[in-house]
Parts: sequence; structure tokens; C-alpha cells
Amino acid sequence: MVVTGAYEVETDARVAHCAEWALGPGASLRCGLRTLDADAAVVVLADGPDLDPRAVDRVVEAWRAGAGEALAASYDGVNRSHPVVLARALWDKVPDEGARAFDVKLVPCQDLVQPGDVDVPSQRV
Repeated sequence: MVVTGAYEVETDARVAHCAEWALGPGASLRCGLRTLDADAAVVVLADGPDLDPRAVDRVVEAWRAGAGEALAASYDGVNRSHPVVLARALWDKVPDEGARAFDVKLVPCQDLVQPGDVDVPSQRV
């Protein structure tokens, strides 16, 4: 699922357009979550090209094991990063500023490469 707002993108993925995108990242997240039929969602940013699929597996496994309703990968044991898992019970509670407002249970991913943050092509190594 790709959520668009200010700009359209070309993708083969399912797209949800968010008319309220200007309210903040949480508005876009809520738009995308509303289209899903699931008990939880894995949230990743499109500009994290080095996301290791094992990090997705770890946060999903932790959620399935009952670790909490909001979980995030941590690559240094202290700070939250992506991927993030949000249980359905939280979806309508995502504030406009985004899911960063939630307290999360950190899932150790120190042995994996961080997803990165590439906003323009020249940032890609």
C-alpha cells in the first residue's frame, strides 16, 4: 500500500490517495490504514531503501508473541526506527503528527543494517 497526497507516484502497488495529507504524516497513515483488512499493519517509509526483511520478520514475530500493540525496530538498542507494527486498536488513534506519538516496545535489530533515509537520488550510496 502506498499513500499519496501532495504528489502522485507511479507504482505497481495499491495506492490510497489522502486528501487530508497536509494535516501531517498521521493523516496519511490513517488514510492507508483505513483501506486494510488486518489485525495489525507493518509501517515502513518509502525512503528507506536498505530495509532488511529480517527486521520486518522480527517486529511481526514480537507482535504475534504479545509484545505490545506498537512495536518498532531499534538498531542501537535505544532509538526507534522502521519497521513499525501497529495493532488495529491503535489505527484510529494515530494523531496528525504521526505514530511517533505512541510509546513503542523496541525490537532488537542491532545486528542488521539500518533502513537508511534517502530523500533525493544523490543521497543513495
